[in-house]
Amino acid sequence: MVSLNTHIYRGKRGQDTCLVTVDGAPLDPRLKVVSVPMAEFEWGYKGGGPGRLAFAILAHHLGDDKKALVSYRIVRDNVVAELRGDEWALNSAQIESSLRGSVEVPMTLNELFDKVRGSGT
Repeated sequence: MVSLNTHIYRGKRGQDTCLVTVDGAPLDPRLKVVSVPMAEFEWGYKGGGPGRLAFAILAHHLGDDKKALVSYRIVRDNVVAELRGDEWALNSAQIESSLRGSVEVPMTLNELFDKVRGSGT
């Protein structure tokens, strides 16, 4: 389920930490979800901090942690990893756009090739 409201997500890198807000309030990092790397928010590369940020943004956007777990890597790789500089802003439409047309495959590329070639189990 997609949020019916338009939200603005903003990030600002400080000297010691990265602050991320949604509509001016701190974004919940959802640290109770341990399936996502336990890291501080970060952006500009593919890693634990950007993964945590992508998950938190997507969980807020979708309103569902379980659905966010399925697709947060897409947002990490296609949105959060591409954020440059010490400040940025994203809106709900940009998050939704990153999800459109994307497919999450629950296997490695080699496993997928094996299945396509008929040599997988």
